[in-house]
Amino acid sequence: MIVVRFVVNALILAGELASIAGAAWLGFHHPYLLALLTAVLAFGMGLHLDRARLAHDYPFYFEGATPRSMVLLNLMASGDAALKAVVAGLVALLTFSGTDLDRRFWTAVVFAVAIFAGSSLLRRLSRSLDARPSRWGYFRLSVPLGFVFSCGMALLAWIGQIKVATLTEIGKRIVFDLPEKPSIDQVSELLFSLKQYIDGIVASLLTTVLPVEWAQIASLALSVNVLTGFVAAIFAVVIAETVRMLERGA
Repeated sequence: MIVVRFVVNALILAGELASIAGAAWLGFHHPYLLALLTAVLAFGMGLHLDRARLAHDYPFYFEGATPRSMVLLNLMASGDAALKAVVAGLVALLTFSGTDLDRRFWTAVVFAVAIFAGSSLLRRLSRSLDARPSRWGYFRLSVPLGFVFSCGMALLAWIGQIKVATLTEIGKRIVFDLPEKPSIDQVSELLFSLKQYIDGIVASLLTTVLPVEWAQIASLALSVNVLTGFVAAIFAVVIAETVRMLERGA
């Protein structure tokens, strides 16, 4: 029985790792499909969770134990879910699209690490505290996983795996390389360079009021890269919920 349980857990873990690798692979090879999948998952989860959250919070804001109009509640939940889906899809597209294949590959690797960190934490919380991954992770994991992603991208830049363009190089690219009607890949690559450059400026400014080490940490938390945590959290929640269901059914 112990051997069977070990084999089942190993298969579940292998499936979890395969799902994470699949999401990263999809982002690297097919960023548009990943963006679409992200938007669909965000809307589906958001619609269910926002509806439950609004129904639960209603008595806190209004008198009466139940909403007077479920139609209004559903419309509010649908609007919130649709907005989150659009934002998540755009963030996923801008994160993974681009013209630098090497940069996109390492972005996918860091993205996979962030998802694994999130799904592992949710699995631990589910086992130890019987927490529900969807309700706990969807609302609370976005920023921490975004910070993990931001740290990973900063580490790659620090070791030289990802090039940080200077302002002169960015200006030359805008003037000489960018066509009149640029593609999404070209715009994404330019935005990534600008993002990395701005992160460096923010870190320099923070050193005027904070010690260097704390300034670097604060700049990572303020980086635009943190937005990708919302995308990573969506996949971490879906994977953790699936693993939780398989473990309880095993």
